Amino acid sequence: MLTNTSLLKTYKIPILLVVSCFICYWAFAYRLIRTDYIKLISLYTALFFLFYKLMQMLKHNEKALIYLAFGCRAVFILALPNLSQDFYRFIWDGRLILEGYNPYLNTVDFFMKQAEFPIAEALELRKGMGELNASHFSNYPPLNQLCFAIAALFSSKSILGSVVVLRLIIIAADLGTLYFGKKILLKLQKPTYLIFWYVLNPFIIIELTGNLHFEGVMIFFLIWSLYLLLSQKWMWAAVVFSLSISVKLMPLLFLPLFFQWFLKGDFEKKHHNLESSKNPDYQRTSRSKNIVKLLCFYSIIGLCTMLLFLPFYNSQFINNYATTVALWFQKFEFNASLYYIARAIGYTFRGYNEIAFIGKTIAILVFAVVMGMALFRKNKTSVQLITAMLFALSFYYFTATTVHPWYVATLLILSVFTKYKFPSVWSFVIILSYLAYVNVNQSDKSENLWIISLEYLVVYGFFIWEVFLKSNKKPAV
Repeated sequence: MLTNTSLLKTYKIPILLVVSCFICYWAFAYRLIRTDYIKLISLYTALFFLFYKLMQMLKHNEKALIYLAFGCRAVFILALPNLSQDFYRFIWDGRLILEGYNPYLNTVDFFMKQAEFPIAEALELRKGMGELNASHFSNYPPLNQLCFAIAALFSSKSILGSVVVLRLIIIAADLGTLYFGKKILLKLQKPTYLIFWYVLNPFIIIELTGNLHFEGVMIFFLIWSLYLLLSQKWMWAAVVFSLSISVKLMPLLFLPLFFQWFLKGDFEKKHHNLESSKNPDYQRTSRSKNIVKLLCFYSIIGLCTMLLFLPFYNSQFINNYATTVALWFQKFEFNASLYYIARAIGYTFRGYNEIAFIGKTIAILVFAVVMGMALFRKNKTSVQLITAMLFALSFYYFTATTVHPWYVATLLILSVFTKYKFPSVWSFVIILSYLAYVNVNQSDKSENLWIISLEYLVVYGFFIWEVFLKSNKKPAV
């Protein structure tokens, strides 16, 4: 009894913080309406404060952090997402597959107009996902669709049941990210507790586990692939990388950045000794072999990705999918930064929104910057490679027409393996994007640009300070 009392006294503050953490997550999951902005911001801020203090106190007790991280996720198990409607489309697509339909061939509204309800709870799902989602073709890649189909397999007539299955898949992916993330940190000779800046972050718990965004599954495969690559298992790394692409297309952006790592960096160094490296003939032969390996790496990724898309292939699928993906460059706008400045300039000189032109220009600019980073920036070491991935994706999001909150998750996991913290800051202020809509649940989806400006003032301010102005800054890696 005395031992228990002593234990309580010793860990009184951490226990109090943990209990407060669970209470806040419960309130967020079951007692929050998205339009209750004061409560939303208050809970989110409180959770970040608790997260920061617990990381300070328990960073050397990783077992406790693991229990806490997944205990917090368990709070959401029976909750319907309250900050996103996307899960209704996930359930719709999964049930369509189970009924033998190709989810890429028809919009939800197509079935509604035909008064055809091919799945259970069709009307409820259509109402829940909203007009925007229902009027467009599905854009979720095949492995993502497999997750939706698994949810339908276990719960084909209950929305909540499907939500529980989807949530368990995402939680399992987070567990995998924790496992391989720690292994990468060990390889980089960094403290393994750093992975909890991702795994325990309230933004990750709320956006992925809470709101059911499958960036968590994509990130799991991406981190697994990086671990295999750092372990010199490049063929398996290519296979797993293709799985990441088949959940979300975003990892395609990283492909050019592997060029130097294969030809000049850690991969090349692992395959010859010091004496042989001084031999010019050996260097030429080694370089040729590494070029072949790089091309094989890309080929395996391409082949595996195509094989995963193959079950859904037909000419209509290609057209529908390309049309839907193009919307992110030609029509959709949300929580942008530099794009909104370009749009304002377009309005000033042209008198109308030039998103079609600006979107295409942004795509070309991002491609050029990534290729420039691949060819001219030092990406030879593992840390340099991951840092290049962080900056390439950051540049894309800084210029993109649409930056949903959950997109920042990939920046956050990459930053764990580098010295940069600006994604952590962004993961906190990104909550402001939920306040930006002037008219929620109405046809007018205008954003409050003052709120968006505040978000990016903080993000860019910290980014510029950390990357360019930090007084004790060492040369970038």
